[in-house]
Amino acid sequence: MAMLKRGMKGAAVKRLQKQLKARGFDPGLADGDFGGGTEAALRAFQLSEGLVPDGIAGPRSLAALELAKPADIWPDVLPGVSVQAVSQMFPFTPIGNIIENLPPVTTALSEYGLTDKPMVLMAMATIRAETESFKPVAEGLSRYNTSPRGHPFDLYDNRRDLGNRGAPDGERFRGRGYIQLTGRFNYQRYSEQLGLGQGLIDNPELASDPLIAGRLLAAFLKDKEVQVKRALLEGDLRHARRLVNGGSHGLDRFSDAFRRGESVIPDMMT
Repeated sequence: MAMLKRGMKGAAVKRLQKQLKARGFDPGLADGDFGGGTEAALRAFQLSEGLVPDGIAGPRSLAALELAKPADIWPDVLPGVSVQAVSQMFPFTPIGNIIENLPPVTTALSEYGLTDKPMVLMAMATIRAETESFKPVAEGLSRYNTSPRGHPFDLYDNRRDLGNRGAPDGERFRGRGYIQLTGRFNYQRYSEQLGLGQGLIDNPELASDPLIAGRLLAAFLKDKEVQVKRALLEGDLRHARRLVNGGSHGLDRFSDAFRRGESVIPDMMT
C-alpha cells in the first residue's frame, strides 16, 4: 500500500476512509471507493498535519494515519548522493570542492530528516544557484546592497524587515553560507535554532563555516518543506526557488541542477 489516490477502489481505500473518519475528517461512506469526499477529507487531514495537501495518500500520509510503518516513508536517497552524482549536477565545479564540502551537507540533511529525493534535489540545486563553487560564501558588493557613494552594504543597514539597526549591521549581517543568510533577525533566529545561542550574532562569519553552513541550509529548507514540496509537486521550480531566494536569481542554474539530479540520483538504493 505505497500510494492511494482518487479513482482507486478496494480494502486499502476502505481502511483509509475509516481511519480518516476516526481522526475527525469524515470522507462520507466508507465504501472502498476513493472519490471526491475521500480526497477532500484527506486534504484536510494533510493540512492539519503539515503535510503536502495533494489529496494523495502517499507514504507520509499513510504513516501519519498509522496505516504504514515508519520504514515505509519515502526512501532515503542520501546513500546515492555520491561525489560522482553531484559532480554531474555541478558540471563547472572543481570536484575537489565537492569532495570537501558534500559530507557536511549530507550530514545536515540527515539531521533534519530531509533525505527524500525532492528535498535532496532542492538542497543541491539551491547550493548551485547560490554558490556554484560548492563552497559557502559571503555576499559581495553590488548595486543592490551598496549605494554609489555609500559605505559597503549601507543599503542593508536600516532594513527593518531584516531586523537591522543601522550601521554596521548591513555589512555585519550580509548574506553568507549556502542560502545567503541575511539580516540580524535571521542570524539570531537560526543561531538559536542550531543551538548556538548568540554564536552567529557575536561571530557572523561562522555562517560561512562549512559545518554550520550545511546545517543552516538544512534548517532553512526544513522550515519551508511543505511549501517547497507543494511547488515541486506542481512542477513549479520558479516558485520553489523563490521560497528560498525571494526572487528568481540563479533560477537557470537551480533548474539545470534539479533536472540533472532527477536522473543521476537514484530514487532508492537496492
